[in-house]
Order: sequence, then C-alpha cells, then structure tokens
Amino acid sequence: MRTIALEEHFVTADLARYGASSATIAPPDIWARASRQLLDITGERLAMMDAAGLDVAVLSLNSPGIQAEPDPKVAVAAAAEVNDFLAEVIAAHPDRFSGFAALPLQDGEEAAKELHRAVTQLGLCGALVNAHTQGRYLDDPELRTVWACAQDLDVPLYLHPANGADIPHVLSGHPELIGPMWSWGTDTATHALRLIFGGVFDEFPRAKLLLGHMGEGLPYALWRLDSRWGFHNHHGIELARERPSEYLRENLYITTSGVCSAAPLQCALQALGADHVLFGSDYPFEDMATATAFLAAAPVSEADRAKISHANAERLLHINN
Repeated sequence: MRTIALEEHFVTADLARYGASSATIAPPDIWARASRQLLDITGERLAMMDAAGLDVAVLSLNSPGIQAEPDPKVAVAAAAEVNDFLAEVIAAHPDRFSGFAALPLQDGEEAAKELHRAVTQLGLCGALVNAHTQGRYLDDPELRTVWACAQDLDVPLYLHPANGADIPHVLSGHPELIGPMWSWGTDTATHALRLIFGGVFDEFPRAKLLLGHMGEGLPYALWRLDSRWGFHNHHGIELARERPSEYLRENLYITTSGVCSAAPLQCALQALGADHVLFGSDYPFEDMATATAFLAAAPVSEADRAKISHANAERLLHINN
C-alpha cells in the first residue's frame, strides 16, 4: 500500500544554529545522530525510506526554524532561500518528496506572500509552523492574512511544537518534563485551542489545521471541552458554532507522527473520523520502520488504513504523483 509520511524533518547547514536550544532535550549522542540525519536528505534518508516501505516524505524545516530569528528582514530572506532549496530537492526526486514551506511569521504580510509563492510557484503543499514566533501565536490579528492566504489556496498549516515562549511554574524543578515528552504537547494543544477561541475558524471556516503526535491529546478531550464550555464563564468570548468540538472535527487534521500505539489511533478515528487522520513517522526523532510497521499492523479496517496511509494526504495536500 502506498505510504505518505508527514512531519519528516530536515535542516540546512545555514539554519542548523536555530535548533541549538533544542539540543538539551536529548542525550548528546542521540542529538548528534539526529543532527546528522537532518542534514542528509537524499542519502541515508532515501535508503531508510526504501527499507521501511515509505513512498513519499513530506519534508519540513526542523523546529524552531526561521521563527527563532529576531530580525524580520533576515527571516524573510531565509524563508525564501530555504523554500527554494526544498523545491529543488523535490524537483530532483518528485516521486519521493513533497514539502511544507517555512514562513517568516515575524511579518504577517511577508509570510502570506511567501506562502502564496511557495504554493503557486514552488509547488509546496502548505506550511509548517513551529509553535510561537517571538512569543506571538497564530491567533494574532496580524497573522490573519496568513490564514486568509491558506484558505484561498486550500492548503493546511501544520502546527508543530517547539520550546515555549516561557516555562510554566508547574514545570519548575522538573526539566525532564520540558520538551517532546510532555510540555511540547500541552503547549501545542493550547495553541490550537487559541485558534478556536480566538475566532480564527469563525473568520476562516474552510481553514485547515494539522497537528502531529495523534493530535496532541485533543481528540480525547472533545466531550470535556463541550461540557465545560456549556458550564464555564465565557469571559466575553462567543463562538459561531455551538460547541468547541465542532471546530476540531471540521478544521483539525492529525497525524500519527511519534505515536505508534493502537489505542490512541482508534480513539482518534472515533473522535475525528477516518478522513482526518494521516500518517507520519517524525523522522529522524522516531524510527521510520517502526512507524510503517505500526500502520501496517494497526487494528483498523483496510479502507481506513488506505486513508491514513495515502488517500487523505493526497486529497489534503494535493499530492498527485
């Protein structure tokens, strides 16, 4: 069965310095291996894809990427450069790679322009956003132009974790909880909820949001969100749709990246529907072969397996090769 994986990371030598702050989340030897594999796009990666039975990898710039750059002008130039580079890699291997654009979200207008260029001229299939941009989140009014562009182009924004803008006090004294094991997931889920309660999907009802890691826990919170929204003080916030779950079921798509477990997959399928679940391996931070073997053996129907494996990605990302 054809398999397309989202959330497949890479980096360039010029941009690797932005990821230095993430080096502390892994032991030095593991980080060194991952750093080498991030830079190697068409060598070892292609061999591992062949061995794992992975047909297409949708590449994206590793976290935090260009969003860590404090100078907006530098970010704009760097985004164009890395997107051009990614388009060249895809052009050289059109049957093996697709890609998400990196956006200079330090400037909303420039980010929208780059998204439009990346999709219409370079053939990229949306954009991946690594958490906040200098403390600003995707519900910011100045970034609505990016959502407008994504909706018009019918491409998703993939919201990926990164180090938070600050460290919540509850994590103080427990650095082991900071990073992908825990805090990145809760930060990203909260970021996604900001989009709902910040009115992004009321303003752009056809916008599409992608989350990795089986939805960062959100598919399993739908009933609780709806129940407490009906009971909770809204603090002046009103939604065009009756319940928060309606936005998650309609605007949210998730990938299996970094979660090779049948129980959360089955929950996600029941909560969101099979049309909203896609495959990902989270390479090089997770093992490709483990991820593809998980999908092949997962206790789901063959129709749903085909949707997760390739059909949903082909439809959502307009991948036709």
